Amino acid sequence: MELYDAMRTTAAIREFTGEPLSDETLHRILENARFAPSGGNRQGAHVIAVRDPERRARLAELCTPGVQRYVAQGRVGETGWNSITPPTPTPEEIAATRVPESFTRPVLTASVVLVFCVDLNRVASMDLELDRVGLASGASIYPLVWNTLLAARQEGFGGVLTTMAVAAEPEVQALFSIPADHAVAAVVPLGRPVHQPTKLRRRAVEEFVTWESYDGAPLTD
Repeated sequence: MELYDAMRTTAAIREFTGEPLSDETLHRILENARFAPSGGNRQGAHVIAVRDPERRARLAELCTPGVQRYVAQGRVGETGWNSITPPTPTPEEIAATRVPESFTRPVLTASVVLVFCVDLNRVASMDLELDRVGLASGASIYPLVWNTLLAARQEGFGGVLTTMAVAAEPEVQALFSIPADHAVAAVVPLGRPVHQPTKLRRRAVEEFVTWESYDGAPLTD
């Protein structure tokens, strides 16, 4: 597949046919994805491939609290888990929120689930001392996640980058014997898509790219 076609058609896939994804294909996906950039080439990523249904069922359970808050905030017009505004719904309201099946089903129905971790000793958190939620250390893991999704697309498979389980990181670490100095960055279910979208909706370049300053002139063609 031509690179730009892959970039424009790699959608978030949550419904799978149930067709197996072989170990050989999974290895080929990660064999190519591993060339993602890594700060200082320190390559602190560790990926856990999970097929065991019991572990996956438990992982789905651990996603539930994160989903509950996300959904509860969305119902009152807030961006779930945003970094600026505390949630309006009370803890009791959040705990009572029903979790839509679509949030947890992919973990259960995918051919394989990949848990992406990163060694915090090997990432540069340049925003460590800023008075906000840290983002910079994600640069050392998320390119690998995205490369994995692009490679899966090349192989006719697909998946979705999810982070709901991160809210329960200590429990996820215990479930998969992840060291305490490793962050859980993403959970990615992979499988053969029931439907592969070929036209994604995204903002035009002119809507989010400007020259010289945030309020500068838009970049046009």
